Amino acid sequence: MINTNTKPISEFIEKYFLHFNAAALVDAAKGYEAQLNKGSKMLVSLAGAMSTAELGKIFAEMIRKDKVQIISCTGANLEEDIMNLVAHSHYKRVPNYRDLTPQDEWDLLEKGLNRVTDTCIPEEEAFRRLQKHIVKIWKDAEAKGERYLPHEYMYKLLLSGVLEEYYEIDIKDSWMYAAAEKNLPIICPGWEDSTMGNIFASYVLKGELKASTVKSGIEYMTFLADWYTDNSENGIGFFQIGGGIAGDFPICVVPMLYQDMEKPETPFWSYFCQISDSTTSYGSYSGAVPNEKITWGKLDIDTPKFIIESDATIVAPLIFAYLLEM
Repeated sequence: MINTNTKPISEFIEKYFLHFNAAALVDAAKGYEAQLNKGSKMLVSLAGAMSTAELGKIFAEMIRKDKVQIISCTGANLEEDIMNLVAHSHYKRVPNYRDLTPQDEWDLLEKGLNRVTDTCIPEEEAFRRLQKHIVKIWKDAEAKGERYLPHEYMYKLLLSGVLEEYYEIDIKDSWMYAAAEKNLPIICPGWEDSTMGNIFASYVLKGELKASTVKSGIEYMTFLADWYTDNSENGIGFFQIGGGIAGDFPICVVPMLYQDMEKPETPFWSYFCQISDSTTSYGSYSGAVPNEKITWGKLDIDTPKFIIESDATIVAPLIFAYLLEM
């Protein structure tokens, strides 16, 4: 928990983070704070393996303190926060991952350890433990003729209490649980590209579930379009951690509404920040500078724009800590 009586993080970074990416971090944090102070809402997008990096330890508090109003994340981040909740002690850290041989990697596979850089997620205690319970929720919904978005099934899983016997970390460190308690809107584009998505597909192939039981990405976009329209009176900011579909998908809702729905009154995103180590190259979207988004009708000329070219596992917790001290 952040001690609100002092501001050690904000005072430290304002004193020492004065140039280059360090200064961009401070500027972006202050810009985020300014958005909230003027009544704007904020979308945070999570790419990469931020849940496995245990961002939930501080991101959950951001959710509880109303510093984020909607989340866009990959299917991996959606499920891996819950996996960490129920299987934390079974994770294995591999600090020498750069030295691993193909045989070393194969040995990890045979032990049921799926590696994400320096951290291995345990197959049985994480993936299969969730599978046992989420499949029942899918089948119950289908039997009732009900359909839900992927994150709504995860909320049902968490709030049902069936996972409580497995908890291995403080529930306050799970950002998904914090989001479920608030019924926070989540956008999870490309959910099929996740372990639970693959498992769901396998049940469809076996004829045990219908593909339509889990709502589609198009339904996520229409859900987001309605949410954006209903919540953009004072502006909506976009805080992007990493690149990929978690950022690409939701940011497109603005040009879709403005151009394709022919609603010229649709406001542009009122703030944009991306933390990324991707560089501009031939056709790289993740590495593109924010100004490129002006040409696509996503950002305005005067939208505050920040790009922090650094490691999100370092930068995001610092910015969140700064905001929690405000």
